[in-house]
Amino acid sequence: MVAESGLKGRDFAAYKKLLVAKSCYIYVDLATNRFFMIENEVLTGREEERQILEKALISPKAEMISVIGRRRVGKTFLVKSVYGTQLDFEVTGIQFATREEQLRNFMLRLSDFSNGTFPLTEPKDWIEAFHFLAKFLELKQKEKTEKLIVFLDELPWLSTHRSGFLKGFSFFWNSWAVNQNIVVVICGSAASWMIKKVVHHKGGLHNRITRRITLKPFTLGETERFLKVKNFNFEQYQILHLYMALGGVPHYLDEIEGGKSAAQNINQICFAENGLLYDEFSKLYSSLFENAENHIKIIRALAKKKKGLTRSEVVEQSKVAEGGGLTTVLGELVHSGFISMYHPFGNKKKNCLYRLTDEYSLFYLQFIENNRNIGDGIWQELSQTQFYTSWAGYAFESICLKHIPQIKKALGISGVYTTASAFFRKGTDETAGIQIDLLLDRNDHIINVCEMKFYNAELTIDKSMAMNFRNKLANFKTLSKTRKQVFLTLVTTFGVQQNKHSLGLVDVALTMEDLFKA
Repeated sequence: MVAESGLKGRDFAAYKKLLVAKSCYIYVDLATNRFFMIENEVLTGREEERQILEKALISPKAEMISVIGRRRVGKTFLVKSVYGTQLDFEVTGIQFATREEQLRNFMLRLSDFSNGTFPLTEPKDWIEAFHFLAKFLELKQKEKTEKLIVFLDELPWLSTHRSGFLKGFSFFWNSWAVNQNIVVVICGSAASWMIKKVVHHKGGLHNRITRRITLKPFTLGETERFLKVKNFNFEQYQILHLYMALGGVPHYLDEIEGGKSAAQNINQICFAENGLLYDEFSKLYSSLFENAENHIKIIRALAKKKKGLTRSEVVEQSKVAEGGGLTTVLGELVHSGFISMYHPFGNKKKNCLYRLTDEYSLFYLQFIENNRNIGDGIWQELSQTQFYTSWAGYAFESICLKHIPQIKKALGISGVYTTASAFFRKGTDETAGIQIDLLLDRNDHIINVCEMKFYNAELTIDKSMAMNFRNKLANFKTLSKTRKQVFLTLVTTFGVQQNKHSLGLVDVALTMEDLFKA
């Protein structure tokens, strides 16, 4: 919002910024001494990431900041919310564009930021393009006392195959920018590409990044605050349902409408033909990965096995061949936040378990793909089935695994060194199999065996369930050979109803409210 309409469209070089207070910028016109206020859109959460960007502005050296995160997680919004009108140059790569098209786009943006005064010359290559950028920024330095800020968005798209982009960018940084009062922000959705090609670059960009931001989807607590900022008063149980289907991706959450239930919102966003997530899956992986066919095969295989798959099982179920290519694909999916890798208890290297932990991908494959265009209210109908109950239980487990810091805080062990792991043994003819999705192995000689249960009311433990828990604890102690004290910890939506079966069995009972806490 611009407090004075006369400021719109003006050249901000003629104004001096006096104050940055969260999302407000106060400027004074140097000619008339009149004050103007610019107010950005509200940036929910992201306190740590915001501080990283703000500290770079006041540091005495040149800064290169990498911002990495999955598609639609809010990377661009974060940078623009913090830096706003301070940006001196910004360009966004064009997906599937040629080298020549990317260069033309770069020079057109340079012309825009110079208000047409900087000559628009077709560069021969990226080295020359970045040379033009340096010359433009030298002119900006003469009229600006604060740090210069350059924002290169969707870097993987800018750096087309054999284009020489990274060579040109390396030339720009090493021959000019590193000696200037400047912040250069590089951003990309293809997390694995950014890490391999830039963060771990073996050439001229090696060790050049000074600060890193890995932007993750919102937690439950951040999601709750995001919706409150929009003046939506959802109860936590409703938010939990929304999160299980949409995840914490801000762009997805922005589609939620107030005055509608979680079920109504999910129905509109996911099942209506004009809903944002109706066909998002078909775009999601191809926009992040080259040759995404194997990525999708693995995602589909993991969606069918909710408890997760070992590497050998991934090969068997997905039909993706074993080898370096599989390692690359699994690494890319982990880095991008679509799947998670869990180490088994007592074994940090072998037999890791892979789980699909992207809420939307699982929801799409379980429900949306085969139920589109069936009619209004399809989700209300599907949510009454046993298939829904099975999905909800798994989705809740995955959310708990993403909120381990909140669980530790609720247990009062935030300051205790703790490792999180899983425990599983296949059944044999003589013994039953066992799987525990979350163990918190603590340095104070305690292990929390965490069981996550999704119910629409308090969990009532009956005789059969109590016996199952006791057998699981006994089997874990025997098979793991641990000498530590074992506590059964239940994480449920609304808590545990105390009765004769829970007393003496459940050591700690947490609720979804604990997952929402910061």
